[in-house]
Amino acid sequence: MNMKHTLAVAMAAALGLALAAQARAECMGDAEVGAMAAALAARAPAANPPDDMSEADASCTRAKLNKLLAARYGAVIGYKAGLTNPTIQKRFNADKPVWGVLYQGMVLDSGATVDAAFGARPLYEADLLVRVKSEAINRAKTAADVIAAIDQIVPFIELPDLTVQSTTALTGPGVTAINAGARLGVKGLAVLVPQADFAQAYLLDALRDMTVRITDASTGAQLARGKGADVLGHPLNAVVWLAEALGKEGLAMKPGDVISLGSFSPLLTPKPGLSVQVTYDGLPGAQSVSVSFK
Repeated sequence: MNMKHTLAVAMAAALGLALAAQARAECMGDAEVGAMAAALAARAPAANPPDDMSEADASCTRAKLNKLLAARYGAVIGYKAGLTNPTIQKRFNADKPVWGVLYQGMVLDSGATVDAAFGARPLYEADLLVRVKSEAINRAKTAADVIAAIDQIVPFIELPDLTVQSTTALTGPGVTAINAGARLGVKGLAVLVPQADFAQAYLLDALRDMTVRITDASTGAQLARGKGADVLGHPLNAVVWLAEALGKEGLAMKPGDVISLGSFSPLLTPKPGLSVQVTYDGLPGAQSVSVSFK
């Protein structure tokens, strides 16, 4: 009797686990992803990805979305590493970065004017781009490996769009599913990476130790600030992480790709009439980059 009871309990538990596994989130369906892409195009809030989405299903959803985004934005020009700042990871209850794809139509020149409502959940942040020089970057294990495989460092204000109905419900996999929020960005003038080892070593230290400031271009008031080391201890560590993450999905960076490193500042909300400027104090040759919101 006890044995039968124990067996029945075990079978019920196994059935419950199986049903729970079936109930867990899966890769979003084509119709759901199509609705998300349509909402993106309309700058309207999209339905949130499931709260319990796995990393694998989030990657599958991102891949479906990227096929639709390519039709709107054009050729792939690189990738973005997101959630590379521990403070921002906490906001999304994440313990690791995420990545998304960048497209040609997403990157504007410094001084551009964009709608404050450029997306459903528009934000702006201080960032940097680097440009890939060598496919050796895909084997990078250290920041020094990365700097030897890039030829430009580019001031960048990213303009992400969290795009969903409830941003407070977004988790790391949810951010992955929406292509890491990639929407727009404004790039400044490139800093050329020197060839000499000693000069690269100096630049590595400068990237780690620089102070990045966002100011109101009209008043000079400081809106936010951060340090180079706020991004994974060193900004180029974002590329080390990205190389491994892309490799797990059979992808690789190629020469000419640009890589967004992540945020040196909090995520801020644009307002009509605001013009912001980002400066990189301590980074040799880096000029400010700016954007205006209408």
